[in-house]
Amino acid sequence: MNAVQLQQAVRDYAASIGIDKIGFTTADPFSELKNRLKRQQELGFQSGFEEKDLDKRTEPALLLDQAESIIAIAIAYPSKMVNTPKGKKGQRRGMFSRASWGMDYHTVLREKLGLLEEFILTNVPNAKLRSMVDTGELADRAVAERAGIGWSAKNCAIITPEFGSYVYLGEMITNIPFAPDVPMEDECGDCTLCLDVCPTGALIQGGQLNAQHCIAFLTQSKKTIPEEFREEFGNRVYGCDTCQTVCPKNKGKYNMHQAAFQAEPELAKPLLQPMLRLSNREFKEKFGHVAGSWRGKNPIQRNAILALAHFKEESAVPELVVMLEQDPRPVIRGTIAWALSRIGTDEGYQAIQEALMKEQDEEVLVELKKAVDNWTYQV
Repeated sequence: MNAVQLQQAVRDYAASIGIDKIGFTTADPFSELKNRLKRQQELGFQSGFEEKDLDKRTEPALLLDQAESIIAIAIAYPSKMVNTPKGKKGQRRGMFSRASWGMDYHTVLREKLGLLEEFILTNVPNAKLRSMVDTGELADRAVAERAGIGWSAKNCAIITPEFGSYVYLGEMITNIPFAPDVPMEDECGDCTLCLDVCPTGALIQGGQLNAQHCIAFLTQSKKTIPEEFREEFGNRVYGCDTCQTVCPKNKGKYNMHQAAFQAEPELAKPLLQPMLRLSNREFKEKFGHVAGSWRGKNPIQRNAILALAHFKEESAVPELVVMLEQDPRPVIRGTIAWALSRIGTDEGYQAIQEALMKEQDEEVLVELKKAVDNWTYQV
C-alpha cells in the first residue's frame, strides 16, 4: 500500500483496538516548548517527576534515529462513577482522582501502542518505532496538541471536542514520513474558571502551572506537606480533578465506554481508617493495579490522615494516637500531630504532650510544638 493508504490503515486499526483518537505530526523540534520548560525550571515550578534533559524532552530526533513523524493517541476515561459509596461519620471516605480509576492507564496505553507497533511492522517490516506513555522523555501534551488531538487548555490539560480533557495520552516516534494533521484552535476563550477555583492557586495563568503548589502533585510527594496546603487537600488521597470538573468543555462528557477504566467504587472512594492499617503487601494487593499506587502506600496513608483531619473524625483519634507512639515514619508522625490538633480531642492533646517527651526527630518535634500552640490558640 502507498503512504496515504498506510496512514488510513493505521487510523482504522487504532479505532478497532479501542484507541479513541489518533493524530500525526512531524518529528521536528518543539522549540517554543523548550523555552517554556526552561522558564519553568528557572521559576522552580516543575514537579521533579519530569525528564530533566530539555533537549530530550523537545527534540524527537535524539530519541529515535531518522525520526520523521510522531503518532499521538488518546484514550478517554470516565468522569462519572456508578454506585458511588457515601461516607458518613465513623466511616469517612477518601477520593482517588479520575485518572486513577480502573486499570493503570500506563499498562493499558502501552498495550495499545504495542499492538499498533505490531500492525505497522506487519506492513512496514523495516520501520523504526519508539513508543512512550507519560513517563517518556517527550511532553505528551505538546505532541497531542501539534498532532491535532485537542488544544492545550488553561488548566494545562489537552481538551478534545469529543471527550473533554478526560483523556490519557501516548505517542510513538517513527521513521515513516506520515502526513501531519492540523492543530486545533484554542477554544478556552476568555473563560478562567479553572484558574479561579484552583484550591492552592497553582494555575498561575492560562497554561502555566506551579507543580510545587498543585494538589495533584503534592498528593504524590513523599515529603511532609507544607502547612499552607494541608487543609486544601480535603478528602483527596491521590490526585485532584477540580480544574477539570469546573471546565465548561467537560460538561456532559461522561466517557463510560472504556471498560478498563470503570471505577471500582470501594477503591476509588476507599474507607480512610482501614487504609492506615495496610501493610506494604496488602496495599499492593489491593491497590497495585491502579495508577495511584505508583508511589507506594506512604503518601496515600499520609493523605488519608489529612483527610481524617479534614472531617474532624474523632473515631480515628485512638488509632492515630497509637501511630503517633509507634509508627517509625517521621512524615507520618508529624502529619498525625497536625491532624490531632485539627480534630481537637482531649485524648489527642494528651498524646501530643506525651510524644513531646519522647520524640527524637527534629521535624516531628516542630510539628508537635505547633500542635500544642494551635490548641492554646483555640482555647
